[in-house]
Amino acid sequence: MRFSEGPPSVSSNSNQEWLLRAEQVLAGGVSSQFRRGEALVFHYGRGSHFWDVDGREYLDYTLSQGPLIHGHSPMAILDRVQQGLQHGMIYSGIHPEEVELAEKLTSIIPGADQVRFSCTGSEADHAAMRLARAYTGRSKIIKFEGHYHGWYDTIVGSINPSLDEAGSKDQPSTVPWTGGLATGSLDDLIVLPWNCPEAVEKVLSEHGDQIAAIITEPCMCNSGCIEPQPGYLEHLRSLCDQYQVILIFDEVITGFRLALGGAQQRYHVMPDLSVFGKAVAGGFPISVLAGRRHVMDALTDGRAIHAGTLNAHLPAVSACLASIELLEEDDSRRIRGLETYTKALMKGIREISTALGLPVWIQGPGPVFHMGFLREGVQSPPSISDYRSVVQAYDTSRYGQFVEKMKAEGIRLIGRGIWYTSTAHTQEDLNSTLAACDSVMRTMVSG
Repeated sequence: MRFSEGPPSVSSNSNQEWLLRAEQVLAGGVSSQFRRGEALVFHYGRGSHFWDVDGREYLDYTLSQGPLIHGHSPMAILDRVQQGLQHGMIYSGIHPEEVELAEKLTSIIPGADQVRFSCTGSEADHAAMRLARAYTGRSKIIKFEGHYHGWYDTIVGSINPSLDEAGSKDQPSTVPWTGGLATGSLDDLIVLPWNCPEAVEKVLSEHGDQIAAIITEPCMCNSGCIEPQPGYLEHLRSLCDQYQVILIFDEVITGFRLALGGAQQRYHVMPDLSVFGKAVAGGFPISVLAGRRHVMDALTDGRAIHAGTLNAHLPAVSACLASIELLEEDDSRRIRGLETYTKALMKGIREISTALGLPVWIQGPGPVFHMGFLREGVQSPPSISDYRSVVQAYDTSRYGQFVEKMKAEGIRLIGRGIWYTSTAHTQEDLNSTLAACDSVMRTMVSG
C-alpha cells in the first residue's frame, strides 16, 4: 500500500467550526497545554508543508514541536511502518525489530550500553530519575532553571518562572509549574542556574551525599537554545564522578538533531544516563532511556521498576529504524545538510534584521535554534547564558506579533521562539522564508 502523494480534499467544516466543536469536547480545546492559542486545525502534511482544513498551505518550522526531523509523512518511514503492521502491533513481549533497534542505538549513542523503550519523553525522564535514585540510594535531584524534563510532579519546578518568583540567582526558589501537585512532590528537587559551575560545586560540597542525579538539557533548547559554555558539561561530568552522582542528559530535543549520537557525541561528554524522544522516530511515539551497563543493572535486578503496556510497540520501532537509516545515509549527509540549511536560514534572518535596524538576536546549534526581539535598552549582542538572561533580554510580545504576521505569509512558527528544521526543507523553502521575513520585518519597522 502506498500513501497518498497529494493533499486530500479540504474538510467540509471550516477552521473556526472545528475549533468551536473542539472546545465542547476537549478540555481547553486541545490535548496538550503547549497547543493552546493557535487557531489552526490541521488536515494534511507532506514534507516541509502542511494544509489546514480551509485548504491554506503553510511552510512549517514547528514540526510538531520537533519530532518531524524528516518532515511530514516521509514515505520511507510510512512504508516501513506499513510493512511492520503486517506482522502485528504489540505483543507484550520481545520482538526481533526491538532487539535490532536496541543494537542500533547502543552502537551509535556514546553513553549507551543498554536501552529501555517508553512512549514519551516525560516517561523516560521519570524512569531515568527513578533509576538514578535506586542505583545511588539517594533521593535529591539537581535541575536547572528554564530546563524542561517532562510534566510529572517531581520535576516540574522552575520551568518558566517569573523573575519575581524565582528568588536570588545564587539560591533560586523552586517554583511549581502547575497546580495540582502532590504535597511535597518538589521537596527533593534542587534548582540551580545553568552554565554556572560554581553553583553546582557549592551544592555538591554541602549535600553531595544526598544527591542522586544531575539532570540537564546538554543544550538549553527550551529557553533560548543556549549552548553550554566551554568546559561546562565536562565540569558537570567531573563533579558527578567526584561525588558519585548520576549525570543525566535529557536529549529529547537534541537527540538525532545535533548529531547521530546526540549532543553527547557533538560535545564529547558522556553521561551515565540519557533520554531520547521527539526526532528519534520521525513522528511516531517512542522514547529511549539509554545508559551505562552498571547503572542499567538496577533495572535488570529489579531495584528499579520500569513498565508500560505500549513500550516498543511495532509501528514506533519500525519508524525509529527507518528514521535512523535515513540519517545514516552517506555518512550522515542528511544531518550535515540539515545543519547547512539551518545555518543559512539563521544567517539570512540576521542580515535582514540588521539591514532594517531591528534588534533581533538568533542563537543555537543549528537544526534547532532560537530567535527573539531584544527589549529596549538591551545591548547587542546580549550576554545570554542562562534562563534569567533570556527573560531579561527578549521582548516576547513583539515576537508574538512577528509569529502572527509570518502565519499570514504562510509560515508557521512556535510562539516561544524555537525553530525546528527538517531534512525535507529545500532551497525554495529557504528563499520563501527569507522573503517572508523581509516583508514582515519591513511592516514592523514602518508600523
